[in-house]
Amino acid sequence: MARPRFLPDNMTLCLIAVVIAASLFPVHGQAAVAFDGLTNAAIALLFFMHGAKLSREAIIAGMTHWRLHLLVFACTFIMFPLLGVLLKPALVPLVGDELYLGILFLCALPATVQSAIAFTSIARGNVAAAVCSAATSSLVGIFVTPLLVLLLMGAQAGESSTLDAIGKIVVQLLLPFIAGQIARRWIGDWVARNKSWLKSVDQGSILLVVFGAFSHAVVEGIWQTVPLTELLGLVVACCLLLALVLGLTAWLGRRLGFNVEDRITIIFAGSKKSLATGVPMAQVLFAGGALGTLILPLMLFHQIQLMVCAVLAERYGRRAETGAEEAA
Repeated sequence: MARPRFLPDNMTLCLIAVVIAASLFPVHGQAAVAFDGLTNAAIALLFFMHGAKLSREAIIAGMTHWRLHLLVFACTFIMFPLLGVLLKPALVPLVGDELYLGILFLCALPATVQSAIAFTSIARGNVAAAVCSAATSSLVGIFVTPLLVLLLMGAQAGESSTLDAIGKIVVQLLLPFIAGQIARRWIGDWVARNKSWLKSVDQGSILLVVFGAFSHAVVEGIWQTVPLTELLGLVVACCLLLALVLGLTAWLGRRLGFNVEDRITIIFAGSKKSLATGVPMAQVLFAGGALGTLILPLMLFHQIQLMVCAVLAERYGRRAETGAEEAA
């Protein structure tokens, strides 16, 4: 039986199921402490596997295209935060103060790796440059994101200092990634052969963090403090932010004279925000019941960007095929 077209992807369905489960059966007390330990181990494994999967050769191959990378980084770490700040008068009435902080956190995050590369490939863009930009964005984000969070959110960014936050992120995210890169020499081929089922490690780690975050949030009363009108407003806010970013990245690519393949890479690498990196970072940077509210915009934006960019990638891919046929 064919899958109904109106159904979202499996990861989205799992996220919805996890939020429902955490709302009905939240962990608390000693169980929550043990669950946090399990979550931290899963996050370390997640970034170890990222390091083992990422090809250094592909990164080096794309590094020479510095103009494209600078533009993608500017879109990720400058344009997104500026939009978050400039849109405050429109966003706060839609989503309220707490969810707006989650939008600011979303704007400070690095780009995705997997989906940016996948969509660039489908759209027949510059895949080597997409690999380099997305991968480097994730690594740079380990140091830049805490600074941006402090700059954008100020006292709301948490009690720990910026250096302390960066140190925790380095230990929990970067060191496992480096270990994975070192271990790639021995396990790289095995990882490549088994990448289909190893994908569940990525997704399982994210689901664990989301369950823990929403358990804390439910215990603190998130569903009593976030009304339905603000949730609907959040959908509108995420759509507005994504539409502006997609339009600006497309315009900048044309304005700066990039070819079609590079413009495709700029659109798909410069408009993404990483759920896989953002949720673990939130786990380190924030604590308590606020975590569930802060990652809610990221979870929603992530799903919207996947659905919209899938349509765009297919359209770019068909256009490329038509152009090739006409040329032939």
